[in-house]
Amino acid sequence: MATGFYWDERCFWHAGGNYALTLPVGGLVQPQVAGGLPESPETKRRLKNLMDVTGLSAELDQRSAAPADRETLERVHPARYLNEFKAVSDAQGGEIGHHAPFGRGGYEIATLSAGLACAAVRDVATGSVENAYALTRPPGHHCEPDNPMGFCLLANIAIAVEAALAEGLVKRVAVLDWDVHHGNGTEKIFYDRDDVLTISFHQEGNYPTTTGGLADRGSGAGDGANINLPLHAGSGHTAYLHAMDRVAIPALDAFKPDMIIVACGFDAAMVDPLARMQATSATFAGMTQRIRDAAKRLCQGRLVLVHEGGYSEAYVPFCGHATIATLAGSAISAPDPMLSSFDIRQPSPAFDAFLRQSIDDMAKTLGL
Repeated sequence: MATGFYWDERCFWHAGGNYALTLPVGGLVQPQVAGGLPESPETKRRLKNLMDVTGLSAELDQRSAAPADRETLERVHPARYLNEFKAVSDAQGGEIGHHAPFGRGGYEIATLSAGLACAAVRDVATGSVENAYALTRPPGHHCEPDNPMGFCLLANIAIAVEAALAEGLVKRVAVLDWDVHHGNGTEKIFYDRDDVLTISFHQEGNYPTTTGGLADRGSGAGDGANINLPLHAGSGHTAYLHAMDRVAIPALDAFKPDMIIVACGFDAAMVDPLARMQATSATFAGMTQRIRDAAKRLCQGRLVLVHEGGYSEAYVPFCGHATIATLAGSAISAPDPMLSSFDIRQPSPAFDAFLRQSIDDMAKTLGL
């Protein structure tokens, strides 16, 4: 079986409301981005184009999906929120949360994005594809049940998890979020649950600034099923791989999930404008290899990566290509023209040792 790749041209047409030129928009007219919004279609479109040019796309099982229906959405989001979102979307678009603007028709595109995540999870769970990557847009990991924020309008991964649980396809799911920003939405949705393990690696004090603390472990039945690893600014290749080896993999081994889902943001990359980390394309390939190996050992290879953030139009394509090629076990590469200069700028040995020790200390606090 091949790796499934889930995408849809219409997801590239998501626009940021007042951040886009809105006349004419609708039907077959794609909004023209006016600038000012970091979450643009270009990072995703350039990733897909790079995959086409190298031939990686041809090795994948490319699929689209139907939008997530109302019943599926309401397992996570209350009807009053969905009604408000749809009404504003049907008008001129706008912003009903915090830093989560959308244009007219944004509701339909967001349900399609959630549908791509649902299809990827369902197809991996049923064995239709070996593993999968969903190129979702708009992203979802910041969206709380009734509060869109951080460019996220629907909680794509949580919606897909709830659908798979409801359909009896899985019983225990682990969500690893390596986006540079805290996955507050996913955390909040599953905070009191013991059937979903949530792990978030993020830059400490970035976005949101008030969530993602090491001490936030879940509540009630979910006590211990939420893990936050707030990393110091400047963390690079070795720090991220150490975090995988010291925290993520041991936590997964202990939880024994039926499926692993990764909230796959590329904004921990060295040149991302919304973070201060030093990951490279090799970092994402290394993390993907580790999580792929863990999925093979723990849950028959059932692994889905769902696209989240990443705002460098020049560098996200190389990070994404390295990730997807590793996921698919492909020999096709897109040589990273920036990797050699980035490697020179990695943390000094002393700072790197400090970062690794910090991760070790947090792992001990977490009981890992």
